[in-house]
Amino acid sequence: MSDSNKDIPSDEELAAMSQEDKVRLGTNLDGVEIIHRAERYPEPGTRAEKRSEFTVAAWFIIAGLLAIAGFALFIWNRWEFTMPEESGYWAYTLYTPLLGVTFGGAILALGFGVIQITKRFIPQEISVQDRHDGGSAEIDKVTIVAELKDAAETSTLGRRKVILGSAAFGLGALGIAGGVAAIGGFIKNPWAKGDDAPLWNTGWSPIFNETEGETVFLRRDTGNPYQVALVRPEDMDAGGMETVFPWRVSDGYGETEESRHKLLEGIRGIRNSVMLIRFRPEDNARVIKRRGQESFNYGDYYAYTKVCSHLGCPTSLYEQQTHRVLCPCHQSQFDALEFCKPVFGPAARALAQLPITVNNQGYLVANSTINGGDFIEPVGPAFWERKS
Repeated sequence: MSDSNKDIPSDEELAAMSQEDKVRLGTNLDGVEIIHRAERYPEPGTRAEKRSEFTVAAWFIIAGLLAIAGFALFIWNRWEFTMPEESGYWAYTLYTPLLGVTFGGAILALGFGVIQITKRFIPQEISVQDRHDGGSAEIDKVTIVAELKDAAETSTLGRRKVILGSAAFGLGALGIAGGVAAIGGFIKNPWAKGDDAPLWNTGWSPIFNETEGETVFLRRDTGNPYQVALVRPEDMDAGGMETVFPWRVSDGYGETEESRHKLLEGIRGIRNSVMLIRFRPEDNARVIKRRGQESFNYGDYYAYTKVCSHLGCPTSLYEQQTHRVLCPCHQSQFDALEFCKPVFGPAARALAQLPITVNNQGYLVANSTINGGDFIEPVGPAFWERKS
């Protein structure tokens, strides 16, 4: 860069300069020395040039096809929980991996296409630039625009319709599929109708499976969906946490096909899983309860949904020492000592609390005197808030 002001053109001279002159001026002002610069294809229309064009286009087309495949999988593949002995088990098992392969592959293919553009069409150039501090002057802004415009023109991309069309196809397909996947994660069941819509009711609801008025017991997860193990207060140690699911006497013990179906429904219902926490006496004395939910706990037992209020991932981690509930997907953290309100990460709503009590048989059950035993608010990333 010159130390003399006479090497810097006036505004009038700058406006009269050609793009090539501005590029040369910009590189000089930035302390850039172009050691080598050559067009990729000095002679247009060669076979090598056409092969390069189709190579780039192929990556963008692959990206678009993978995005469409991911869109189709997201909408139509089996996503509901399925046991190994049920039909559609492999479709359910491969649902998440295939989404990762298709959407991830689409993004990767787009990246490969962009890399191929820089390797095959941007002019070969070796430059050396001095580092300097400070803001950019107006002349620097004008010349960098000229340099970028020159790079776009010399890359010849403007006249390569196959590449532009395939890039639009790949980016457009990925954008639409990604948008549907993002929005779809917030929708529980857009086809449900009436009061029974799953947006409002979980497996803890008194109207679930048309068994209104039945006691809903807390059933622990034993790893066997057909084994019923109910929870008594004395079964858990202070400071512990375990996952529980709803169970009714009418669900049976798996002795019939209908009973096996009901037992599966209770476990695989996405919004049915609840974490049951028992605090130590000294910690229970520090608990801050949510207004209007002061009677939701039973002594030192508290039950909260495992569905994260951010994007619906399972909040499966509980730190006994800090009393934090963690969501492993996006690192949201909730304070179990203060009605599981969010204290870190993207989650903005407290985890819904399930009202519980103990029945005359000594089992922990959903407290039917409060909203029939169900949550009084939607669980997970719902847009609506239910009135209690």
